[in-house]
Amino acid sequence: MQNQPVLPAQQPPSLRLLLLRWLISSLAIFAATWLVPGIAFSGPGWQIGVVALVFGLLNALLRPLIYMLTCPLVLLTLGVFGLVINAAMLGLTSAMADQLNIQFHVAGFWPAFFGGLVISMVTTLLSMLAGDTNVHVVRVK
Repeated sequence: MQNQPVLPAQQPPSLRLLLLRWLISSLAIFAATWLVPGIAFSGPGWQIGVVALVFGLLNALLRPLIYMLTCPLVLLTLGVFGLVINAAMLGLTSAMADQLNIQFHVAGFWPAFFGGLVISMVTTLLSMLAGDTNVHVVRVK
């Protein structure tokens, strides 16, 4: 038998990792409100953390279903339709924030589109800087 590479077992995320991801999402949403005209937030600073929590829950619960339902469209556009899905998630987050009496508003599709793009870029950059993404190199002979 040949030696098979041993991959680490999948473990549930720790509390520290969840808090790190929540903080990164909060900073990314703050960056979107600061950079994108049409996305507005006013209120105490802790409420942006609630917005990040709502955004994360919607992404965890609805995003896989939406990607599954629109899979042919995502494949046909080579993944660009994923940006439209990001915009929809941000718009839905705005609607949920209104229900929670949090002053987070997205003015329309284009602010949501560019806001989703900013959130994706900032989240990726901060996750890489924080060492949140683990890269394992496996050498197979």
